[in-house]
Amino acid sequence: MVFAKAPEAGRVKTRLVPVLGEEGAARLHRQLVEHALGIAQACGLGEVELWCAPDAADPFFNECAMRHGARLCEQGPGDLGARMKRALDGAFAQGARGVLIGSDCPAMSPDYLRQAAAALADGNDAVFGPAEDGGYVLAGMARAPAALLFDAMAWGTASVMQRTRERLTRLAWRWHELPVLWDVDRPEDVLRMRSAAEG
Repeated sequence: MVFAKAPEAGRVKTRLVPVLGEEGAARLHRQLVEHALGIAQACGLGEVELWCAPDAADPFFNECAMRHGARLCEQGPGDLGARMKRALDGAFAQGARGVLIGSDCPAMSPDYLRQAAAALADGNDAVFGPAEDGGYVLAGMARAPAALLFDAMAWGTASVMQRTRERLTRLAWRWHELPVLWDVDRPEDVLRMRSAAEG
């Protein structure tokens, strides 16, 4: 499951506007969404779903669905936690282990997703891919997602992964953490992404 916003200039990657401009930030967002869908398709783990916000009406989403064979779903209302729980609930209702990623992590690879699936197949209740900024870039569940993991979380702050660990401990869940990755949120991340592409 890939979470993505519609690539509307001035409404996505706004912290990058000072270095890229509104159109440039939206263009980068499109590239990152395409990357996320590409690795989701390449990992070969099952159906790819593109979870769209605010809805699936943007033509970009339909283009992505055709290029990557992704099924379009709408994230729906609520904060990020409510929307992630809804998506993971949907996977569990279909009898599947759900692996959810964002669309701003150029360092993610098909093998990273395979590692996540392997961790769930190995008996873990959950798997997370921590981010350098204190959040996470991947969340996977082998059981129905508990509301405690997502309710009243300070999304977008450096405490997200640590608070998630505390809540997993309270639930007595067994979980696995993948290697830490970085995502693209700040102007310096754009420079890092360009350096990685050149190197």
